[in-house]
Order: sequence, then structure tokens, then C-alpha cells
Amino acid sequence: MLSPHEFATLMLVSAAPDQIDLAREELDTLLERQLVELEQIALGRSRPRLTGDGRAVLQAVTRQR
Repeated sequence: MLSPHEFATLMLVSAAPDQIDLAREELDTLLERQLVELEQIALGRSRPRLTGDGRAVLQAVTRQR
């Protein structure tokens, strides 16, 4: 199960991936669980993006509201 901070980070990756600090501890957990991956956007620069599983988690959470 994800912590509230991990869920919040997952939502931030979805809504504003360029605003995420790549050093966030929660991001490491999301990468390990393969809910997020790093996308190379320029030489030496990357940003997080949701994987299919990450999108599925967010969809499941939003349906429960």
C-alpha cells in the first residue's frame, strides 16, 4: 500500500511532472514499484512520468470517491 505522500507524489507526477524534485524519497518508492519511470527529455535531464500501472492506480483511486 502507498503512503499518503506517495499518492500525492503520484498525482503530482500526473499533473505537473516538471515540478517534481527528483530527490524526493517518495519518488524512489514509486520507481521501485514501477508506478513511475524517468523519461529523458534533454541531454542529462529527465522527468518522471506515469507507467501504465501508475495510471491504473490513479484511475482506481478516483473511481472510489
